[in-house]
Amino acid sequence: MKPLLLSLLLTVLSLSALGVKADSRATAPDFTLKALSGVNLRLAEQRGDIIVLNFWASWCGPCLQEMPALDKLASKYQPLGVQIWGVNVEADSSAAQKYLSKTRVEFPILFDTENSVSESYQVQAMPTTVIINKDGNVHSVHRGYKPGYEQKYENDIKTLLRN
Repeated sequence: MKPLLLSLLLTVLSLSALGVKADSRATAPDFTLKALSGVNLRLAEQRGDIIVLNFWASWCGPCLQEMPALDKLASKYQPLGVQIWGVNVEADSSAAQKYLSKTRVEFPILFDTENSVSESYQVQAMPTTVIINKDGNVHSVHRGYKPGYEQKYENDIKTLLRN
């Protein structure tokens, strides 16, 4: 199979896993989770903003490597109505909290200790980043992380800001 065709097929399959069809966007599953700050955040209450959900774990090296890049994106785009939420998927959040005490980020960190949110988003790789448009629909899903992936997120954000 040619690389471009294979890439297109994998993209369609990954969007299908979230219920996103190539010709229409699915509504992002709603959820409420407690943040590190102690407040509860509900996705549905954020309509009108672009939301970047980053599912991560403290045992995931690429996740930890990505955190500073996400923090820079959050600082840059927050004034334009873009929110980045880190969703920690560990049942015991103590390791994540220890990491966050040393590596501060300005965006909210939420705890999905029962994995209900990561299951509803069918997270299968760490990290997984889901970008949601202002209408609450899934725009894109990015699995894994290598340096430079944040440019993909920024391109998606810019596209959504123009719409």
